[in-house]
Amino acid sequence: MNANTRAKVSRAGIFITLGIVYGDIGTSPLYVMKTILGDNGGLSTTTPELVIGSISLIFWTVMLLTTVKYVLIALNATNHGEGGIFALYTLVRRQAKWLLYPALIGGAALLADGMLTPAVTVTTSIEGLKGIVFHHWEPVQNQADVIFITVVILSILFVIQRFGTKTIGHAFGPIMTLWFTFIGIVGLVNLLPDLAILKALNPYYAISVLASPDNKVGIFILGSVFLATTGAEALYSDVGHVGKANIDASWPYVFVCLMLNYFGQGVWVIQHAHEANLGQAVDFNPFFELLPGDWRFVGIVLATLAAIIASQALITGSYTLVAEAVRLKLLPRLKINYPTLQHGQIYVPAVNGILWIACVGIVFFFRTSAHMEAAYGLAITVTMLMTTLLLFQYLRLRHVNVVLTWLMVLFFGSLETMFFLSSMVKFVHGGYVTAILAGLILCVMFIWYYGNKIRDRDEFESGYVDLDDYKDQLVALSKDENYPTFATNLVYMAKVKPGHMIKKEMLYSILDKRPKRAQAYWFVTVNVTDEPYTAKYDVDMMGTNNVINVQLYLGFRREQRVNVYLRAIVHELIESGDLPAQPQTYTMQKGRNVGDFSFVVIQEELSPETRVKPFDRFIIQARVTLQNWTSTPATWFGLEFSDVVVEHVPLILGRRRRPFLRRIKQQHTDGTDRQ
Repeated sequence: MNANTRAKVSRAGIFITLGIVYGDIGTSPLYVMKTILGDNGGLSTTTPELVIGSISLIFWTVMLLTTVKYVLIALNATNHGEGGIFALYTLVRRQAKWLLYPALIGGAALLADGMLTPAVTVTTSIEGLKGIVFHHWEPVQNQADVIFITVVILSILFVIQRFGTKTIGHAFGPIMTLWFTFIGIVGLVNLLPDLAILKALNPYYAISVLASPDNKVGIFILGSVFLATTGAEALYSDVGHVGKANIDASWPYVFVCLMLNYFGQGVWVIQHAHEANLGQAVDFNPFFELLPGDWRFVGIVLATLAAIIASQALITGSYTLVAEAVRLKLLPRLKINYPTLQHGQIYVPAVNGILWIACVGIVFFFRTSAHMEAAYGLAITVTMLMTTLLLFQYLRLRHVNVVLTWLMVLFFGSLETMFFLSSMVKFVHGGYVTAILAGLILCVMFIWYYGNKIRDRDEFESGYVDLDDYKDQLVALSKDENYPTFATNLVYMAKVKPGHMIKKEMLYSILDKRPKRAQAYWFVTVNVTDEPYTAKYDVDMMGTNNVINVQLYLGFRREQRVNVYLRAIVHELIESGDLPAQPQTYTMQKGRNVGDFSFVVIQEELSPETRVKPFDRFIIQARVTLQNWTSTPATWFGLEFSDVVVEHVPLILGRRRRPFLRRIKQQHTDGTDRQ
């Protein structure tokens, strides 16, 4: 979906939005009431006061957190249409250095939550089939069948990600439209017999139930209620895929359908609270109980499809988060694919594989949705809190009224802190799993970010030289026929700092390691900008016609196809007369005036001679290890099909010491000593 389409409301845009954005929050009716009743002792001990209060809490939680905070406020805080906590961080990071921490914590927590959501939603829907006989056919007989079917569905879902969210959105959109319409109608039909449930619209009942004796878990009920709004952060992350206008247009319908279903569940629970056979059911779920006869099977099929789509919302959100984190140097470089020619449609193979392994592992570890729900929601409360802190800085940056800005952060910060504290009770019941996952992701981010900081700090002190001091040698070498031609255009993926400061390994590679003669020497620096789709460059010929410093400025959502960009630059420089033509004698292209390219990538290995603090050394070593495990520089810069030379060089940080050696004294034949 291109920028113009995203900026406008369209039928196709709304279908795609329904297909890839609302899956998580749209499947919350499958488990929220079930979890609330289970925490309070089951259906048999339920009272009308508890049900009305719980429905009121759900309504106002979704209204305040999803509608007000995210749809009305956060969706206006996008970076050229791109959303998510990292896009928000790019807007405010110049305000204060400490803003990095909420961005890292929030991003890690959201990625961890994305590993749990697919497992929870799909398992819950498949469990609805357990024990159901449809025309003498029992598709799911036990929990082992549930696990097997869930793993198969998740595996298929992750396989189709390579085709892109546009294809998936077109396929899933009609299904989610049918799903929301279905749950809305089912809820309305069950709501009409007892309109007294509408009292839940009064926030008084939401507040009073927190201290009510009918609520046996007290304020900790918020941990279950919070599950109704967990998809709000994914909605913000996915705005770049579909556009704010389409979310604004579709959210009211989604919200009404969700609330109708919750209210319908509330009426049904009140009317059937003391039926003994239901109170003793092991797999009791009020959502499925709303559906009579064969409609239950239809509902379960739709719920399964919706659960698959719920997983899609978190998966696409995870791709967006990781891609932005990579470009902001918060994560190691990973290969990012673009399944279509449209911006926002990305696929990250490594993330897809990790999410699949994590989701399948979670299914086998927890085995039932009830156990998974105990761990669900804790991580996302952390992300929401961190987003609130960044939104506060964004509103200050936009010079929004100070009073309103402080009211926003205090109100949502207090509300989300309450949800976080109430969710902490889940920690020992499974929440520790998402905490561990988030901690591991946070460690990777910390190592990569601070490893870069330490390396750049120490390298600049001892590892950089002025390119101006060596340009005369490069010009002379290019004309020296005593050396064979290495390449017409020799390109180094460098990082040229202000003042033409460059890593000395680059020049050592050209001049000392083995003199590399070329017609033109290119030093290319890729600068990632805060804007998503920047595509600019600056050329400094350095007073020569064959030593060229190129600064590429690419948006954090742009693919870094350096070879394509560089060829376009060479053509422009030759046409303008800044660069001599490079006519080729042997070529398949008539009149070709651009020569061959050879790209040199310097890959660092930590040297034993490094002299830094033990902690810094550990971080640097971990960073180098991560670098070697992830995407190669050639892959990252889009040079897979180019002539690439990878040269390994030692990374030496800190003060270098001259090795101490003492020559052994030897004795002459005449008896005198010599050294």
